[in-house]
Amino acid sequence: MLWFKKQPPAQTLAVAGDTVVPQPLPIALDSQIFKHYFDSLVAQSAGAGGAAALIERLQAKQRSIASVLELSQQAAELDEVELLLDQVFTARRRLYPALEAAGAATVLAALAQLVRGALPVAERLQAFVDAMPGTAGMDRASIKAANKLRRAAWDFAAELLHFSDPDKFPLMTRWVWDQSTQSGALREFIRGNDTLKEIPLTNAPEMFEGARAWLVDQLRTEGIYRDLPLWIDLMLGQAYTNYLRSVAEGSLGADFGRGTTPHEQLAKLLGVDGARRAGLSRVKKSRVDESGSRIEVQ
Repeated sequence: MLWFKKQPPAQTLAVAGDTVVPQPLPIALDSQIFKHYFDSLVAQSAGAGGAAALIERLQAKQRSIASVLELSQQAAELDEVELLLDQVFTARRRLYPALEAAGAATVLAALAQLVRGALPVAERLQAFVDAMPGTAGMDRASIKAANKLRRAAWDFAAELLHFSDPDKFPLMTRWVWDQSTQSGALREFIRGNDTLKEIPLTNAPEMFEGARAWLVDQLRTEGIYRDLPLWIDLMLGQAYTNYLRSVAEGSLGADFGRGTTPHEQLAKLLGVDGARRAGLSRVKKSRVDESGSRIEVQ
């Protein structure tokens, strides 16, 4: 576990079984590539308040998620869960119908186990995924064959765990790294990654924490000492959105929309983009039509 100094202090949740020991990475990440992404981040955000403005938005997201998770302990409906889902870009368009089908009691119990349980971190993430309808029995190693629901559930759980206490828990979403598809932001820090048939990074929390330790060292060379967990999120997002723009079609490319600036793409991936209209949720739900069929609606 990395001992970051939190500035300013934010509300976090006391969680049992939360020790994540950083694991040495089995492949080198490249400092020059990091420098390139860092300089690109500074340049592209200069006209929008700088990287500091994105950090402030991530701080607000962290406070919001921690607060809603506390409220969810007394909740009996899915209203609070929708507030959480609204802040997770890779899940908010896919997961709500499954949460609704599972029912508030099941979902809230799964959330409690995720953020306050005594199981090891990896097991808590998997347990949340398995609690979703249609996902039981699927393990993390089989993500290639997993459906969109399971993937969205993993990302949702990973973000909630991370933002419940960013100092303790690394961000372990699929876009950071996915062993089964050999893709994610961490790949973009490996020199010559396009020539490698396999990258020996795993989905273990300890591996993600090892990558964070490396990123902390790089950030400190740039004079960054405050809000390190959130700066790491920024750098990972910067690397991944750069990758998406470099290919003809990315897994999130269509969702970003045409004409979106790199800065806006980064904010959207991190879940700190603004709602389409003030006060409206960005969660895609479902409803039942006259024939009894479920229809997805925005």
